[in-house]
Parts: sequence; C-alpha cells; structure tokens
Amino acid sequence: MRSCPQVFKRKAVELGRKLLPAFNTPTGIPHGVVNLAGDSRRAPGGDLRRSSVLAEVGTLHLEFVHLSELTKDSIYIEKVMNIRKHLNQLDKPHGLYPNALNPVSGNWEQHFVSIGALGDSFYEYLIKSYLMSDRTDEEAKKMYYDALEAIDKNLVQRSPGGLTYVAEWRGGVLDHRMDHLACFSGGMIGIGAEHGGPGSRQHQLDLAANITHTCHEAYRRTPTMLGPEVFRFDDGAEATAPRVNERHYLLRPEVVESYMYMWRLTHDPKYRDWGWEVLEALEQHCRIATGFSGVIDVYSHMIQHDNLQQSFFLAETLKYLYLLFSEDDLLSLEDWVFNTEAHPLPVIHRNCTQEAEDTHPVGLLARLIGLL
Repeated sequence: MRSCPQVFKRKAVELGRKLLPAFNTPTGIPHGVVNLAGDSRRAPGGDLRRSSVLAEVGTLHLEFVHLSELTKDSIYIEKVMNIRKHLNQLDKPHGLYPNALNPVSGNWEQHFVSIGALGDSFYEYLIKSYLMSDRTDEEAKKMYYDALEAIDKNLVQRSPGGLTYVAEWRGGVLDHRMDHLACFSGGMIGIGAEHGGPGSRQHQLDLAANITHTCHEAYRRTPTMLGPEVFRFDDGAEATAPRVNERHYLLRPEVVESYMYMWRLTHDPKYRDWGWEVLEALEQHCRIATGFSGVIDVYSHMIQHDNLQQSFFLAETLKYLYLLFSEDDLLSLEDWVFNTEAHPLPVIHRNCTQEAEDTHPVGLLARLIGLL
C-alpha cells in the first residue's frame, strides 16, 4: 500500500464514516443528500430529497474500495456492493439504466436515460472498478459491457452529416442531443475496448474515436473553438447549439479527457492537435486578470465572461491537458485509475502472497462478490 500522510487518511476516514448514515435505507441505496451534522436524508434547508441519482449512487465504488484498502475495513466495500446487487436485480428497459431511483422502494422514478448529466459516471465507474481491481472484478466488467451493449443498440446514432453521437432516451423517445458532460464517453469506451464486450475491439475503438470526433466538431463549429454545454442533431442542427441557454462553456474537462485517453490508446497526433486548439482558445477567450473564466456564449464574437473559475478546471481540465502532452509513463494507465474528478487512485495489483490475500481488499472484494 502506498504511503498516505496520516492527516489526509484521518480526514478520509472521518468523511467516510459521516457518509455511512446515508445508506440507512430499506434498499441500501443511499439518499442523494447528506447533512453531515445530522439527519442524512435532509439537506441543510430541511427538504427531503426523494430520488437518488444514478450518477451519485454509482460513483462511489472507486473511493470506497480505496478507503477499505487504506483502513482494512470492509464496510465501505460492503456498501457499494449492496448498491451493485440492488441495481443488478432491477428490470431495465431495453437493458438501459434510468437516471433516478427511489432509495426507499428501490424502484426507478422515471424512464429518462442519459450518459450525460445524472447518469455519466455510473458507467465510467463500472469499467474503472474492473481496471482498479487489476481486472479481477468480473461483475463490474459484465455490468459495464451489458450497459454498453444497450447504449450502442438504443442510443448511439448517426447524424445526416455522418457524425456519431449518443442520444438521450425519454421513455422510448429519443432526444437527439448530447451534453458536453457526455463527451467523456469517448475515453471511457476506449479504455474498455481492450477487455471484451459487445462487438470487436476495433468496433469499440472506432466508436470511441467517432464520439470523440463529434465532440471536437462541436468545438470546431464555434468561432471561439470552445464547445457549448449542449449540442443538438435535430431541426437542422449538426453538433451545434441553436438554443441560447445551451451555448455557455464552463471550462469543462470531458472533451480533453477523451483526447488524453485516445492519445494514449492510439498515439494519433490529431488528439494532441485538438488539445492544443483548446489550450489556445482558453488563453484567448477565458484567461482574465485573476484566473480563467467561463464564456456565456461560445458563438458570439463579443466575449462575455461568467466570472467563475470552476474547481474542476484545475482538477480535471488542466490536468488532462497536461497529461495529453506528457509521456505515457506519467500516471500510467497500467498503474493508476482516475476517478470522475481526475484524482488518481492506484490499481490494486495482485502481487501479494496467498496469506495476505485473505485480508487484502482484493480478496475481500472477491469474497463479497461471491456472497452477493
């Protein structure tokens, strides 16, 4: 186990313990809002939030497994394995995961499916759980590829202009739009292509490359060379944002995240070229005297700033750009997995003795999956 400064370890354990009451539900699905000072179901304002969001309940695996590794306490693994068990037994429309479920009844709240906002990191954490376990977490692998197959069959579309995109699904009706957030999926599908799943390895790599290309087009088709928050493929739109309220750029990382992964997987120089375009656009349009700001309308030649530097700009956007232009052995994908906020977590390599495996989190994880 890598050394961890004790102050950070203590704080991680303290936070983990304070989060545990959120799981006190009949289903084991945690409440979506946690009040660290009291009732885990209630926000500071006192409002009870009924639904739990798929991206929230599904984006705990990496951190909780790592916390069990640091503490040798299996309670954190148990919590996320219970979530996985519940999701596995639910009926899924066409194999798809809706974005909200009730933590008390355990049922889906609606049939809205998106790999963008509300759903995104759930899928990412399935394949990354498999990779972080040194490719031993077969259940996470199966869940990921089953979900990817359903996405490929039901959501992946091709525009009249030949662009591949992932639509949203609203009770059986497709909404032909993508969030900027959904652009992470190019990199996700790319890193999963080596390990099986629907179609051939080349099919998945092509899908990853095509989605990443579409997201680049959403940037290229603006005068600022920055991508909008939402881009559409209906009513004549082609990777563009005809609606004024969807044209802002919040310094988001998802597009450059996919550039970084696709560069490391293929070493195609276009991904570095595209990353350099983003760097130049950030310098030209987003840099202000006190840092970097989002842009209100990426289609306007008169730049208006929102005067917000989001925390993920430093944690993710700049980090992925730095890694895009670094050597592959800097935070190698063989040894590290990035959580959804781009914080690196170590792969739990299978290099321990059989005796150590009995108490090592890899062994705990394997036994828990077997029991569940």
